[in-house]
Amino acid sequence: MNGLALLIPIALGLGLLGLCAFFWSLKRGQFDDLDGAALRIFVEDEEEPTA
Repeated sequence: MNGLALLIPIALGLGLLGLCAFFWSLKRGQFDDLDGAALRIFVEDEEEPTA
């Protein structure tokens, strides 16, 4: 029973930490352009001709 008294606050703290990290990344604009990175694979890079 003493183990649960220790593990439950730790689990709640880690969940709160993850939620804070998620909101921090939203505030920093991490999820603004989801389609741009997915479509970037289709853009061909210009390769320099080899001599």
